[in-house]
Amino acid sequence: MPETLPGEPTLRDVKMHLASPAAPVVGRVRSSERCTVGGARSKSAGFVRHIEIDVTGTPLAGSFVPGQSFGVLAEGTDAKGAPHKVRLYSLSSPTRGEDGNGNVVATTVKRTIDEHHDTGKLFLGVCSNYLCDLRPGDPVRLTGPSGKRFVLPADPSKHDYVFFATGTGIAPFRGMIFDLLDAHAASSITLVMGSPYQGDLLYHETFTDLARTHANFRYLPTLSRQPQESGEKPMYVQQRLTSQADLFRPMLASERTLIYVCGIAGMELGIFQQLARALPADVLSQYLTLEGAA
Repeated sequence: MPETLPGEPTLRDVKMHLASPAAPVVGRVRSSERCTVGGARSKSAGFVRHIEIDVTGTPLAGSFVPGQSFGVLAEGTDAKGAPHKVRLYSLSSPTRGEDGNGNVVATTVKRTIDEHHDTGKLFLGVCSNYLCDLRPGDPVRLTGPSGKRFVLPADPSKHDYVFFATGTGIAPFRGMIFDLLDAHAASSITLVMGSPYQGDLLYHETFTDLARTHANFRYLPTLSRQPQESGEKPMYVQQRLTSQADLFRPMLASERTLIYVCGIAGMELGIFQQLARALPADVLSQYLTLEGAA
């Protein structure tokens, strides 16, 4: 079993490193689709795709759990003529895979398009653009699984869950939420998904449908650059802890509740600061004691 810190739940047992960069497996792209609402409602400069890869007949089939990642080896060589190094991408599919049998895995990829600081020349991310350019039937070399700490507990029913996500940080939570709902556990599940604009929310229709059909799942899309659908002012994901205080206060005070955070750099600090303000004093002291022991 994965090691745990004092007070932590026992995590799921996972498989690791069944395919290495020296001996990758070959999967084939099954589909590649934009996973935002897009169109006229999209104001972001980013392009994000949901990419499904068939790994049938390889050691990776049936070997992933949400929270893990797989490696991708892009074709071609770098500026020095060496093969490209492996890049890791978070799994966005549930344990059952996209096909129900664990043979099709998925990830959520944002194209990297930037400008060199010194030269001002356009820079295209090697692997993100490689993946986004692939089409159904194309082969892709994969490694993994990787990661054992950012997974669900061994007994998910013992806990309630709050997921904070921004951007492609939604990937592991998509799989985790499907796993929790598939298990028909009585756990309370809340997803706070952040995006600048409504049209740039990832998997918005999927989560809206899940919230409509599962009473124990709450979906709180949170927009930072335009008003919310409810009419509330723009806000960041951590501000949901106060705007929805009646929802979060009992959850934060409960020993059952686990909080997962994944997204853009720096969002964790804002969430930790808001948690420090929102947590009851006696609960906060327990968190600080645990942190000191760790």
